[in-house]
Amino acid sequence: MKGNRKSKEYLFVDGYNIINSWENLKEISKVDLEQARTTLVEILAEYKHYSGIEIFVVFDAYMVKGNNRSEEEYKGIRVIYTKENELADHYIEKALDEMGREMRVRVATSDWVEQQIILSRGGIRISARELQAEIEDEMRMVNRKRKRLNTRNDISIGRLEDQVLHKLKDWKGK
Repeated sequence: MKGNRKSKEYLFVDGYNIINSWENLKEISKVDLEQARTTLVEILAEYKHYSGIEIFVVFDAYMVKGNNRSEEEYKGIRVIYTKENELADHYIEKALDEMGREMRVRVATSDWVEQQIILSRGGIRISARELQAEIEDEMRMVNRKRKRLNTRNDISIGRLEDQVLHKLKDWKGK
């Protein structure tokens, strides 16, 4: 999958928008917002592993007094917390200004106004629901491939066992 991509693809994810749009993450966030963030990043890291897409997940720290922007890498995902008075939307818009028309950049958000800005800056918008469906489809495909490989391996092991049994019978008979 990674090898057949024509050019590198980038995906920016508006973290809190996705958390508030995906039912399972929304439920987790009602109890523990940190756990909802971690769960989202884990899902995206697994998706990156199979898709080869470079993923940036951006969380607002807009209301956090004195917060400076911070970035970390987690399992190949760039996790960005914006600085005080900076929305995730604004961070993503700046990134699009730098790379949008030269590279394939998609942005996952269900914010309609933000989607229009993304399109005007050369990005491709994808809704929270579309991202969830895309990830689920990718995981189903990976699971089907894994099952086919396991079946082939089981058949090969079965043949190997038959060969070993015949050799043991031949050896025992001598």
